[in-house]
Amino acid sequence: MMVIEKGRPIWISLLIMVLLSNIMLYNTQLGVSVLPAETKGVVFGSLLDLILVMPLLFMLSKRKFSIKTAILTAATGCILARILIPNDILKPFMAVTWAGIAIEVIVIAFELLLIVMFVRYLPRILSSVKKSLLPMNFAFPAAVDRYVKKNPLVQVLCSELFMFYYAVFAWKKKVPEGISLHKNTSYMAFMLMIIHGIVLETLGLHWWLHEKSMILSIVLLVLNIYSVFFFLAEMNAVRLNPIHLTEDAMYISFGISKRAKILYEDIEMIIEEHEELEKKLQADTLSFIAREFEDGKPQMILKLKRPVKASLLMGFEKEYTKIAIRCDQPTELKMALHRGMLTK
Repeated sequence: MMVIEKGRPIWISLLIMVLLSNIMLYNTQLGVSVLPAETKGVVFGSLLDLILVMPLLFMLSKRKFSIKTAILTAATGCILARILIPNDILKPFMAVTWAGIAIEVIVIAFELLLIVMFVRYLPRILSSVKKSLLPMNFAFPAAVDRYVKKNPLVQVLCSELFMFYYAVFAWKKKVPEGISLHKNTSYMAFMLMIIHGIVLETLGLHWWLHEKSMILSIVLLVLNIYSVFFFLAEMNAVRLNPIHLTEDAMYISFGISKRAKILYEDIEMIIEEHEELEKKLQADTLSFIAREFEDGKPQMILKLKRPVKASLLMGFEKEYTKIAIRCDQPTELKMALHRGMLTK
């Protein structure tokens, strides 16, 4: 496993090389010129590359091995074969590529069914969220998981709905009580500066690019508008979701980009030594520190007994063994955490 993890750049490089070599072979003058008169062997080799080698390299680069991933990536390879290899030399292997397309159609149909289920159960989900005592960014995903099977597409959809809600509809919502993460920082000013920069860049760049390439200017315009929505949502979500403490856990989030539930019984110790807090945060540390014009340092780091799963953007999840926190009421938070640890 260590060899696989350290070799990730190699797997990605090989994946790109396999894809590019097959693109060049069938879609450039040089590639076409070296094709033999009898192309069956070459096409068969390309199919092996796209259906077997590329999925294997993809899974090695992701360090994720499963039958589902293998089938989906192999099916994607079949579709790539239909796109890259000319039909006249692909004819002997058409049945193989059609099988891949059939698998992709089934998968897409299943994903669409999940979205339909999500929309169908949305009233119940919203009702469950209103009844919950937890912050919305914890209550909503929990309600979705209760009614709809957990799926990456559904998680992405929820993430986008979250962003739209906080960016547009939640500005008049009352800020709940709790320990905030941003009030004693220049976080809001920093975010407004970023949004201001994006707006100015959009106006200037779109005007200039519109004459050069209308498609590129529209794509960049859409991306910049999305970025503005994202940063507005991030600001509002930070404001409306202070740290939430219950009898058995701490619910902590920063905007829509990360959140985690930390059970008091999972906290091994609270690191408060100045020397430790000044060190660069490690990869296994999840940071809840507001971005400012200057880099902020944590006021405490929670060392956990076992890895805790945190939810990140687009529904992605990752495990962490330490939690770095900088908040507006550090003494109050430390006392609450110590009380929780003593009772567990």
